[in-house]
Amino acid sequence: MRTFQLSDARSLPLLQRPITLLFLMGMALPISFATWSALLNNFVIEVADFDGADIGWLHTVREIPGFFAIGVIAILMFMREQVLGIVALIMLGVATALTAYFPSMGGILTLTMLSSIGFHYFETVNQSLQLQWIDKARAPQMLGWLVAAGSGATLVAYVLIVLTWKTYDLSYAFVYMTAGGITTGIAIFAYFAYPQFETPHPQHKTLILRKRYWLYYALQFMSGARRQIFVVFAGFMMVELFGLEVHEITQLYLINLVINIIFAPLMGRLVSVFGERRALLFEYAGLMLVFLAYGGVYYFGWGVLFAAFLYVVDHIFFALALALKTYFQKIADPQDIAPTAAVAFTINHIAAVFLPAALGYLWLTSPAAVFFLAAGMAGVSFGLALLIPRHPAPGYETRLQPPVVAAE
Repeated sequence: MRTFQLSDARSLPLLQRPITLLFLMGMALPISFATWSALLNNFVIEVADFDGADIGWLHTVREIPGFFAIGVIAILMFMREQVLGIVALIMLGVATALTAYFPSMGGILTLTMLSSIGFHYFETVNQSLQLQWIDKARAPQMLGWLVAAGSGATLVAYVLIVLTWKTYDLSYAFVYMTAGGITTGIAIFAYFAYPQFETPHPQHKTLILRKRYWLYYALQFMSGARRQIFVVFAGFMMVELFGLEVHEITQLYLINLVINIIFAPLMGRLVSVFGERRALLFEYAGLMLVFLAYGGVYYFGWGVLFAAFLYVVDHIFFALALALKTYFQKIADPQDIAPTAAVAFTINHIAAVFLPAALGYLWLTSPAAVFFLAAGMAGVSFGLALLIPRHPAPGYETRLQPPVVAAE
């Protein structure tokens, strides 16, 4: 297989350059994962008769591979990052394609585990490749465009679901098989169509934990805990409380995608202009208000339209999460990016392993309390983000230290 130095890749045709591969893989992943997510709540309620505790356990199982994303470091000892990303995509696609053929609790949990390994290992590698292959000066804007591209690919899938689900009486098996097959096909194409790209900074292949990255680790932990509550329970609420059907949930996702396509590049520009600190403070303050309002949906009986509005606003704020990536890119040693991406994913998923199952039982007692807890987590994140410098750099990772050269 051909190998190109990253600096020489500019001589390749545009369609074979590293950034094009990032866009291609970034669009392949959500075709499977977003389709799986869009149908999941209806599938498990209608076919497998899940309740709040069951869905909590499913998402706990789904997040276990994220907790063990640190295993990527071991795999990179004998496999290139680029190849591992493609293998992970294939695993996600195949597991998604088979989801509807195993509608029991055990079957769903098994395939969820397999697809999650593919998803989390790809996301770990993809984040690492993005930070290695994209110049720091262009990173915020380019990461925004990558988010928009993924949203665009998902938009096409969701439009097809909305237009065809009821019209042609589609089955869960057909939709899952189609989405998983497309992801698998794109991954196989990417393996054969692109050369291997060598970066100028060989990555460490051992566990990297540095004290000077502590704030990044803390923000990753809080982000994972807070986001789990949204991913697991916001969509579940729309089905359980308001009885939304597959095509209605998908229409809500479509609105989010259109907004992401428009706003994600703008969010990248916002981070570039105002810096990571202000962008993250804005995100966390907004999320506090959104989660408090989610709780109000239960306490005050606010209707489905208000809940749907909150769901959309939630996604807009989450688009600012790219600021956490660029913050790390600015403070990291270049050789630390791959192993730290794996460590960060594991830290991000520590709470994800136990929170969904534990909060699934709290949900049975008080759904509003689940969202109030998320608001508190957003408040903790806000406090941590106050420590990010206006211009972070190695040796100036937090405002608690003077801007000097890094010293381990």
